[in-house]
Amino acid sequence: MSSDIVLHTSGMAVLLIDVINHFEFPDGQRLYRQASPIGPRIARLKARAHELRVPVLYVNDNFGQWRSDAKSLLRYCVRPDAAGRRFVETVRPGEEDYFVLKPMHSAFYQSPLEVLLRELRTTALVIAGLATHSCVASTANDADMRNFKVIVVSDCCAARSVQEHRRALQHIRAMGHARVVPLRQLRLSRQTMGSSAKRGARVD
Repeated sequence: MSSDIVLHTSGMAVLLIDVINHFEFPDGQRLYRQASPIGPRIARLKARAHELRVPVLYVNDNFGQWRSDAKSLLRYCVRPDAAGRRFVETVRPGEEDYFVLKPMHSAFYQSPLEVLLRELRTTALVIAGLATHSCVASTANDADMRNFKVIVVSDCCAARSVQEHRRALQHIRAMGHARVVPLRQLRLSRQTMGSSAKRGARVD
């Protein structure tokens, strides 16, 4: 991939996991009830990332539809009778965002995500989305194994229950190298964490 195709590079990137979601699965309505309040916070996170030119990557389950693509999935999830339409409308991607389809829980498993992140020269990931105990935790673990610096935004993730969400965050914290912070404490920067962290812009 040549440098004129990727429009910008950034030491940090935002991963939004499975937020383009139809919620048409067992316990889907339970997850939707927990997800609804985090939609506006995810939208704020994304807006701030755009202001700072930090890339936003949607990494989404294909829900077993092997002939689907990003636009078809979005159309399905925002149709008038879609269960999660309000949530998806709040967090839907824009033309400037990246979209990666994944076949399993982790955003990295059998997907081109790592290739894209290396092309963007990204070394630190801010992770948000659904569900905390499943795809978010799997992605955080796989990112850590690949030596990415990991920040999970606690109040921009949700699981089927508050208890399940909290247990998953405890598990992520136990990874050692992953940080878990609320949105108000998150600092975004196109530079990597560490020496540049104090110069990053806070998301309020």
